[in-house]
Amino acid sequence: MPEPTTAAPTAGVCDERFAQLRELLTGYLDAGEELGAAIAVTVDGVPVVDIWGGWADTERTTPWQRDTITNVWSCTKTVTALAALVLVERGLLDVDAPVSRYWPEFAAAGKERVLVRHLLSHTSGVAAWNPPMTVPDMYDAPAAAARLAGQEPWWEPGTASGYHLINYGHLVGELIRRIDGRSLGRFVAEEIAGPLGADFHIGLPDSEFDRVSNVVPPPQVPLDPAIVAAAPLLLRAFAGPAGLAEECATPEWRRAEIGGANGHGNARALARIQSVVACGGEVDGVRLLSPGTIDLIFDTQASGPDLVLGAPLRFGIGYGLPSPAAVHIPDRRVCFWGGWGGSLIAVDTDRRATISYVMNKMGTGLLGNERTHAYANAAFAALG
Repeated sequence: MPEPTTAAPTAGVCDERFAQLRELLTGYLDAGEELGAAIAVTVDGVPVVDIWGGWADTERTTPWQRDTITNVWSCTKTVTALAALVLVERGLLDVDAPVSRYWPEFAAAGKERVLVRHLLSHTSGVAAWNPPMTVPDMYDAPAAAARLAGQEPWWEPGTASGYHLINYGHLVGELIRRIDGRSLGRFVAEEIAGPLGADFHIGLPDSEFDRVSNVVPPPQVPLDPAIVAAAPLLLRAFAGPAGLAEECATPEWRRAEIGGANGHGNARALARIQSVVACGGEVDGVRLLSPGTIDLIFDTQASGPDLVLGAPLRFGIGYGLPSPAAVHIPDRRVCFWGGWGGSLIAVDTDRRATISYVMNKMGTGLLGNERTHAYANAAFAALG
């Protein structure tokens, strides 16, 4: 085995106006705040930043490479939402229709008035499994979705958001499966990632396992009683499944299709996929959406304290929108979401730009950390 070194190599291309991003990445790597990470920015669908550096393993023997991929956690939700919007664009899915039009069993237990837009905006009232699931339970996506279909909503659907932490992809993915016949992972591969040439997977083939950089779980911190008080459903939503950060290094996790949490890719792939939204629905001749469908993303569905996270959040259809809790997102026509540990994908439709950051060393918090905010602030400042 090669001897580990302390140097943190960086590589890639970076337009001069985004030089601060490279400096930040290098600084965080040299300080040990990052282990391995990648940052990408596109403008008009063209990469202007595509940089990576550090290490793919905790032993610091394997450099993070151009094609290194990692679990991007809830950044996956933006790809899942895009898949649903593709069906909206094709006239196969109506955001104002009841979910039960496409998934009849979902009407059970008082959910007959839950609309498609409620699933996409975390306002459905079905924020987690009740009773809680184990991690292996989630791997059978149709069975896990069937359990959600039988549940009562935890609050009046459409009246507030309650972040659908893990089950978002099971809900939206089942809707896609009922309409299209393909699983979420296959739909994304064949209709989004494949046509765009994006190295992104919901359900990773075994042949790609050797490119994965496993995440390093975040440090455990005591739960702030003030947060618990502000988030009446936090403990209930986080009751299960537990042990996700450790589980995601297993073959079973990688192979599963968990559209809310287990997408594998890199910053380049996320930026490439979401450049469709940034560029009016088409990039390099691949058209997935029309401007009218993109406008749906910016139709505010919930604004205020989230019942699960406690923070004041604003959700459109499928994406987060600028809000007080998202201090790194400017208050303009931007949609975004982040992943557990700090990863981020943001889309600025006015500047036709995307900003993406992924890493393997997870920080604390679900809404970004110091590194997330520093990278995002630098990128948005460079965009002007």
